[in-house]
Amino acid sequence: MARVLVLQHVAAEPLGVLDPMLRKRGHRIRYVNFARDPDAQPDLNRYQALIVLGGPMQVGDTRRHPHLVTECRLIEQALKKQLPILGICLGGQLMAHVLGARVGPCEKPEIGWYDLHPTEETRQDALLTPLESAHPIFQWHHWGFDCPRDAVSVATSLESGCQAFRINHSAWGFQFHLELDQRLIHRWLTLPFYRENLAESGLPKTPADIEADTARFLPDTLDLADRVFSAWLNQLDTPQQRVVLASR
Repeated sequence: MARVLVLQHVAAEPLGVLDPMLRKRGHRIRYVNFARDPDAQPDLNRYQALIVLGGPMQVGDTRRHPHLVTECRLIEQALKKQLPILGICLGGQLMAHVLGARVGPCEKPEIGWYDLHPTEETRQDALLTPLESAHPIFQWHHWGFDCPRDAVSVATSLESGCQAFRINHSAWGFQFHLELDQRLIHRWLTLPFYRENLAESGLPKTPADIEADTARFLPDTLDLADRVFSAWLNQLDTPQQRVVLASR
């Protein structure tokens, strides 16, 4: 059993399908919701894995959201310890920023379903090896990241380049939202903030368009999510992790 620290930014962006997968394996989850407690200072020493979720703020918004500095510090610590790390959307951008990569506005926002493409390294990747060809994945972001210099790019999109990277064989940054199920996607498309964000994006699509695409693409994507996240969770039960857990 591992203790997993989860950094959350808004209530509408939780672990999604990852939550029951963690609990089924007996792992303990500690959510730190910075929307409720922006001054939280969690101690990483109590945990064996780190997940950083998405959110509407940008990496450089440290004046309005000083907790982003705290999160970068935690990511740095987790990378040094080579703990299992998963960064999703904003979480992936924060990881890329910590690793010195460019994080900035995309040429066009990506909201809705876009093809995720494997790279030459994907076949050897412990998580994304099931991505054998282009696969529709749900996205919602205006900013993106370049692949950090010391990392390996394991997924791309034609619209915004690097979509996933791996470093230290234990940490991954994802730009896309593989954790979402139909309930969460529908929730986003009915909340005023997300609807306004879509309307202001200039993209030629409506919530109804995205709902229709979700009905087409989500079933296969949930199967991919199960395989990818199961592989990440397998890290928590390696011989090396059992030694770490036994020592705490």
